[in-house]
Amino acid sequence: MHLYTTCDLTFEITVPTPFVLMLRPRSGAQQWIVSEKYIIIPRKSVSEFTDTYGNLCQRLIAPPGIFSINTGAEVILADSVDRARDAPFVEIQNLPDEVLLYLLPSRYCETEHFGRMAADITEGQRPGYNQVAAIEAWVRKNIRFESCGDDSPVSATEVNSRQWGVCRDLSHLAIALCRSLSIPARMVVGYLYDLHPMDLHAWFEAYLAGRWYTFDATQSEVKGGYVVLGYGRDAADVAVYNQFGPAAYPTTQRVRVEQIDDE
Repeated sequence: MHLYTTCDLTFEITVPTPFVLMLRPRSGAQQWIVSEKYIIIPRKSVSEFTDTYGNLCQRLIAPPGIFSINTGAEVILADSVDRARDAPFVEIQNLPDEVLLYLLPSRYCETEHFGRMAADITEGQRPGYNQVAAIEAWVRKNIRFESCGDDSPVSATEVNSRQWGVCRDLSHLAIALCRSLSIPARMVVGYLYDLHPMDLHAWFEAYLAGRWYTFDATQSEVKGGYVVLGYGRDAADVAVYNQFGPAAYPTTQRVRVEQIDDE
């Protein structure tokens, strides 16, 4: 699949404001970045670093006035998402060191509250992929997905209590359920081709049989077209922008994902 993604953000800044952005996808096992554009107006000095989770992050100070960010990326990725029924659970002692942190409770994924619930949801399932697929299906069936909602992330416990949420909220609950079974799980943020309505999207991955697999409780069918911007323990780690100072929310936010016809 050959896609072109764009994300345009505009802010009204009142005082010089430090930003950390996470808007550059990087090439990896599941996607290849053919080309990029990254335009900041007014032009500012930008530095880039790789965070704890391997995400490309940009630092800058936005000046007072209208501040805009325009990004685009040409991406090649598989036409479908790998599914692997019966892929086995990886015992803790055999997990890579860098995967271990995805077993732990985090700000929005209170793993300690979901042990009995996860056991009930996955009863009779083979440990590993089948358990995660059962969790994905349970969240899809029982938690109402809202494409628009509160901008503030809520925890897995809150999502389970109120029984609805946006994409990141459903992912929080699924991640907490997976971790309570000692299955490493992480939040992913990025773009999804043919998402309606189009916007930035969040889903989750679980580590099984020595690799990460994609799951998405918001979609009736998990197909190809997932473009990754960042990975983290939960929403606190994968914000596409963090600004420090007086609150500044985007006055405009436009996201597009278009398929490119290969000739």
